Amino acid sequence: YGAACVKIIIMQELETFKLIERISSLLRSEERRKYAAIGLQPVHGQVLEYLAKCNKYSNTHAAVAEYLGLTKGTVSQSIQVLERKHYLEKVTDSLDGRVVHLSLTESGQQLIDELKPLDIFRQAETKVSRQEFDTIGQALQTTLGVLQKANNSKSFGLCRSCRFFSVEENHYLCGLTEQPLDRDDTDKICRDHAPVPNSFIDQE
Repeated sequence: YGAACVKIIIMQELETFKLIERISSLLRSEERRKYAAIGLQPVHGQVLEYLAKCNKYSNTHAAVAEYLGLTKGTVSQSIQVLERKHYLEKVTDSLDGRVVHLSLTESGQQLIDELKPLDIFRQAETKVSRQEFDTIGQALQTTLGVLQKANNSKSFGLCRSCRFFSVEENHYLCGLTEQPLDRDDTDKICRDHAPVPNSFIDQE
């Protein structure tokens, strides 16, 4: 009994981790799309976000690289791009001419205000915050569903959680292809997955 409980807990933890991973992947994809539309990459946004919230002792090239876990070369290239686009400016320290400080321009601050938080995450947060959930897994699954709908993205869910999945007398069946399914297939993700209708997620 004890071993069975441990196995269930581990499986639940893995499922929770997978849901967090899926949500993160979807948000990263949306972030890349938004920044690409204005000729930037997500790393440029990360630099601007950091500079928007750090103090005057922490707005140097080295501090940005350390905070983001990036090489100085990568940070320098990103800063050059942002400076050319007039999103940030360099200011030499008044006490030590060897130190260069980075600060957002008005355009840079405006960009941060417009792009963060992501629109689809705001939508999901508004809808999910109205609900009560028994487990974190349920909350994450609902959040993922709302994000996918807002982003018009495929769900890539497990076969057995699809609305086309059914159990016949002696086999599993895909209602979309009208083909029988192996037991192993029911635990795998599918490109054509269609979530079971959810009144909350589908709510306008």
